[in-house]
Amino acid sequence: MRCRPPRTPGEASRGGAGQAQVSGKCDEEGSQAAAVQGRQNLAKAEIGIIGGSGLYNMDGLTNVSEHRIPTPFGDPSEVFLLGSIEGRQVAFLARHGKGHRILPSELNFRANIYAMKWLGVSSILSVSAVGSLKEEHKPTEFIIPDQFIDRTFARSSTFFGDGVVGHIGFGDPVCPIVSDVFAQACAEVGVVGKRGGVYVCMEGPQFSTRAESNLYRSWGADVIGMTNLQEAKLAREAEISYATLAMVTDYDCWFDGHDAVTVEQIVAVMHQNSGNAQKVIKAAVRRMPSDLSASPAQTAAKFAIMTDRSAIPAETRVRLELLFGKYW
Repeated sequence: MRCRPPRTPGEASRGGAGQAQVSGKCDEEGSQAAAVQGRQNLAKAEIGIIGGSGLYNMDGLTNVSEHRIPTPFGDPSEVFLLGSIEGRQVAFLARHGKGHRILPSELNFRANIYAMKWLGVSSILSVSAVGSLKEEHKPTEFIIPDQFIDRTFARSSTFFGDGVVGHIGFGDPVCPIVSDVFAQACAEVGVVGKRGGVYVCMEGPQFSTRAESNLYRSWGADVIGMTNLQEAKLAREAEISYATLAMVTDYDCWFDGHDAVTVEQIVAVMHQNSGNAQKVIKAAVRRMPSDLSASPAQTAAKFAIMTDRSAIPAETRVRLELLFGKYW
């Protein structure tokens, strides 16, 4: 039986560089060799940036090149912008694609995080728009959540499966080092950045009912959004240190007067948030430690795999080699 050729990422920049060619062999050795060749041909990054609603590009990014990176899990949301900020090599991805064309439920979270791993990033600075569930969290303020509540039901949230079982510890779902970097960066640029809080991740695309919004408030949740939990789960499996900067755009529907808020007002807040987020990210990139070995994310998968190594299918081994090959 013929095996499907593995989709190994290679370079496909608009500058005309050739895409890495991948052998169609099914054997693990041939696929891994092609993968290594593809990575050697591709520029690398140390810090990943995922921009959410209102943040579709990065100001101050120099020496920019565009790279389309196919993965074993399909295509990421958009081409990656690789370049330099504050002397650090970064990879930027617009979460919803250019023109904001991808629904939260349609996002290929696995491809996005796999591609970040392929590029060599050790940390991810994630930015997203959220609604506030507490009156003290005002529009234009930033929250740096340290916990999540999962209210999604139609998404892939793990790299495991297809013959390999793994369980990652997720009690503390974000990296404290990256969260501290975000908080320090907010203080540096003079914007309100509150460290800690609970992010409710809902399926969407509809917003909450008032009953749901009040339920989440009764749980003590701080903000509500539609995207960050899957990223956090997959980044932890991929041993990438991850944290999110949640930009408050408005109060959720529990708030009296919520319905009086106009689209124009929300858009104005998003523009202000985007400008502030650009400043915070720039400062965070500069402050990010080059050595993240103390981050719990960096060895998160060390004892995760439960499957007898001899029982893992060869095709699954090839697909997950980048992520877990050192633990086979």
